[in-house]
Amino acid sequence: MRAQSSATTAPPIAVTAHRGRAGLGTLQAALGVVAFSLTFPATAWGLEGFGPWSLVAVRSVLAALIAGGCLLALRVPPPGRRHWPGLAVVGAGVVLGFPMLTTLALQTSTTAHAAVVVGLLPLTTALLSALRVGSRPSRAFWAAALAGAAAVVAFTVQQSGGALTTADLYLFAALLVCAAGYTEGGRLARVMPGWQVIGWALVLCLPLAVPVAAIALTLEPVRLTAHSVTGLLWVAAGSQFLGLIVWYRGMAAIGIPKASQLQLAQPLLTLVWSVLLLNEHLTVAAPLAAAAVLVCIAATQRARA
Repeated sequence: MRAQSSATTAPPIAVTAHRGRAGLGTLQAALGVVAFSLTFPATAWGLEGFGPWSLVAVRSVLAALIAGGCLLALRVPPPGRRHWPGLAVVGAGVVLGFPMLTTLALQTSTTAHAAVVVGLLPLTTALLSALRVGSRPSRAFWAAALAGAAAVVAFTVQQSGGALTTADLYLFAALLVCAAGYTEGGRLARVMPGWQVIGWALVLCLPLAVPVAAIALTLEPVRLTAHSVTGLLWVAAGSQFLGLIVWYRGMAAIGIPKASQLQLAQPLLTLVWSVLLLNEHLTVAAPLAAAAVLVCIAATQRARA
């Protein structure tokens, strides 16, 4: 009787624990999305006082110093040799590629227009995840993901007037490299803490970021203002370190496809920040797009991945 009793009570406990982990993972991924939604406005602020190459290189150096300090303070041993190729993909895509390409785009594009890359990022990440780690989301998941991506694309293209510019080439390239970095980082976060994934990726990029920062600062004019310094500090500490820590932890807990769909809300959050922080104009289409995206997010979270 005791054996039967323990057998019948174990499954509910296991289910409750699983739901708790899933809920925490969803919260962590959502916090990462909030941090990322501030990246474009913060970059626009940073460009008020730094050149594009200086801004990206200095943010990488600052983020790497923060990450390296944490790794040293906690005496974290270096990852195994088999993990370094994956960390190099994370570094190339998330630490260097995406920031550089989007910063170049934001020189001639508004943050509202640049948000199109974030709208397509969840779908691209889910596709690369299916190819890289063998995940097989359900048809309902894909239907909701495609609908959400379509809603975001329609909204952001409408915001930009439907015109394609040179900035779009940077944005679509940024989309691909960032999705690759997210996918590889999510895979590595299953075998090591998420903050160590981005921490070691940042440290790996430090030997390249330091000389680039030194050269760029001598060639590009620098004008220190409250906006430029605040923007630099946020993209370095918030977007590139703290945000990625909770993001990778969330992906490890709930899976790459489901976590990536939370980013469907990121363009709309970015638009809100662009109005509040940059005084950009927000059209009446925003509430309709927000409602459509939230419905799609709810559908993807319910669909089995």
